Parts: sequence; C-alpha cells; structure tokens
Amino acid sequence: MGLQCGIVGLPNVGKSTLFNALSSAKATAANFPFCTIEPNVGMVVVPDTRLDKLVELVSPQSIVPTTMEFVDIAGLVKGASKGEGLGNKFLANIREVDAIVHVVRCFEDNNIIHVENRINPVSDKEVIDTELQLKDLDTIEKRISKTERSAKSGDVKAKKEMEILTKIQETLVQGINARSVEFDAKDEDTQRLLKELSLLTQKPVIYVTNVDINSLQTGNTHTQALENAIKGENAQVVRLCASLEAEIAELGDVAERKEFLAEYGLTESGLDKLIHASYYLLNLITYFTAGVKEVRAWTIRKGWKAPQAAGVIHSDLERGFIRAEVIKYNDYVHYKTEVACKEAGKMSVEGKDYTVIDGDIMHFRHNS
Repeated sequence: MGLQCGIVGLPNVGKSTLFNALSSAKATAANFPFCTIEPNVGMVVVPDTRLDKLVELVSPQSIVPTTMEFVDIAGLVKGASKGEGLGNKFLANIREVDAIVHVVRCFEDNNIIHVENRINPVSDKEVIDTELQLKDLDTIEKRISKTERSAKSGDVKAKKEMEILTKIQETLVQGINARSVEFDAKDEDTQRLLKELSLLTQKPVIYVTNVDINSLQTGNTHTQALENAIKGENAQVVRLCASLEAEIAELGDVAERKEFLAEYGLTESGLDKLIHASYYLLNLITYFTAGVKEVRAWTIRKGWKAPQAAGVIHSDLERGFIRAEVIKYNDYVHYKTEVACKEAGKMSVEGKDYTVIDGDIMHFRHNS
C-alpha cells in the first residue's frame, strides 16, 4: 500500500542507527548533527509467523512477505518552523509520511554529543512538538483567513469549517498536539478538511525510547519521565537499544538471532516490536494468498471489504469482483491443505459486503 513511517528526533538520538538496523541500509551514522541530509528510505519486512507456517505447509515456489517503508529524516533543532537548521526540509519530509516514529534519547554517554548539551527526553520531545505545532498553527491561521469571510456571510459549510479550525487553533495555542482533538470519524466533510490540512501534529506517533543495554528490561528515570509526559497523548511507546539492534541486524541466521536475544532475556527484538507497533498504529491487517506458485502476505486497512482487498492485488480484481473464497488461518493450519479445508466445510464463499479479518487466506473470483 506504500505506507511510510518517518523516523524523527533531535540530532544524535540514534535515528540513523535505528534506521540502519531496520532496513539494513547504511545511512551515515556520524557523531554530529545533520549527517542525514536527504531522507533515506528503507523497505522493511513485517515479521509474521503465520506466513512462515503457511510456507511450511504449502512449500511454494516463491514467498512474498508484507512490507512497510521507514524514512530516516534529517534531525530537527529549535527554530525549524522558521527555517532554522534543516527545518524546511524536515517539515516537508514529515508531511509526506503516514505516521511518525519519534526517537528520544534516554541514555547517558559523554562520548556522544547532545545538540542541547544535556539529556532530557521530555524537553527533547517538546522541542519537536513545539516546532510542529507552530507550523500547524501557521497552516490553521492561513485557512481561517481564507474561510472567515464566507462564514460571516452565513455560509453553512464555512461556519462548520470555522468551528473545526478554531477548535484545533485553541488546542495548538495551548501547546497540545492536534491529534488530541477528537472528531467524528464518520463525518465526511470533517475528514475531508483534516486530510486537506495535512497537519503534522495530527499524524499518529510512536515514541521510541533509545536506552542503554542495562535499561532495556526495566527502563530508567529518563524513560519514566517521558512515559509520564505523554500519558494524555494516546501514543504508543517502544523501548529499545539502537546499538544492540544494530548488532542483531548483522546476524543473518534466525537461530543465531534467537540465541543472541536470549542472552539478554528477550524473546523478540525491539525492531520487531517497533514494526508491529507501526502496523497497529496505522490500523493495518494482513490477509494471505496461498498456492504452489506463491504464498504472499497483503497489507490492507482494518475494516476493508473483500473487493477493496482484492484491489490491492490488481484494480481489475476489484472492478470485476464476483466473490471471495475464504479460509480462516487456524482452520488452514489444522487441516493443512486447501482441499482438506474445503472438504471439511471450512472454506466460505463471501460476497461484496464481507469484511476481511486479519489472517484470512483468500482467493478471488472475478470477471475478466
């Protein structure tokens, strides 16, 4: 689906180290600000044991996992909203992503420079929040200027728009992100306006607390302070050690990775947690197609109907959709083959109104 998560944060918080580990790309990880000037884009496989199991059962000729894109964006400093540092580039890059992965430094290391010369994750978070809020405030105020006259003349649509804009403006002025404002998700006019505004602080966010190895299991005073600061934000937090993740990424063998993780008392890497959290944050699910030629995972939005899901494969499948043949994942694992599932009555035939469930194994019938 081409969805992207943008990795942001102040310079030298571990963004590029994290990105390198995520994508196995080699963005420059240097001990000075702005080492990442152009956004680096990495395609990341979404770990899914269900795909592994289907491959084991089907023995296909090819395997295609589902993926996400992570973008390593240039570090931000105070004044970005006014063009300081690489502010304009940063803000333009972040506007294009679907969600934000905000990396916050929660480790002490005198050998790694901090752009503000102190370790204070709450303050670091507020620096980026403020710059994004100021940019959003500018966007809102320009839209208010454009809409205000029509609203005063009695235009009903403009009046409604002004109510929404004013509500967001009041929130931003208080130093609160736009994502904290609740709107009717079913109101098409409101959702259309929000999409047009493309506010930076309305994008969903995951905070990544980058800690040292000793703080990986229990956290530390820095992680606790950040977690307390974001309680009202409806945001997720993933704790990891970027330098450790970089080591894990260098291990090619799955068994070797598991053994390495076990040494630190971990069952999965921080990167796997981050990828799954990003998937959840964007309200995504996976369905599968399984055959001898190919076993493949497909990414769709939660709540999509069968024709929309078919459209991810090819637009012709959505236009010519007739029906979907669906097997639940647990049934497939139990009966081991498509034929056995069908004989046991575990393959259902669904029409256009069927809502796809995470893990469904599907085959689409369509008009050519």
